[in-house]
Amino acid sequence: MSGYVYILGNRKNGTFYIGVTSDLPGRIYEHKEGHTPGFAWKYGCTRLVWYEEHALIVEAIQREKSLKHWYRQWKIDLIERMNPDWEDLYDTLY
Repeated sequence: MSGYVYILGNRKNGTFYIGVTSDLPGRIYEHKEGHTPGFAWKYGCTRLVWYEEHALIVEAIQREKSLKHWYRQWKIDLIERMNPDWEDLYDTLY
């Protein structure tokens, strides 16, 4: 089963949340609709600003754990290489 690591943000250089899922469109929809109370909901992180697909979910989980230990600036640099304007990528998933 494949998996995705994703980063949600509330605005450019604002608060962001790192997660992992096997169903990226479905999971982001849940975040946007407030079906997942927690950190992302509390801080308004509903904008998909970065994601990465992995062939196996276990690889995605390992990548998520790794990213959570990165310095904040490294995460910002990662986001801005893919999405320099921090646009919501949700609509590009279809």
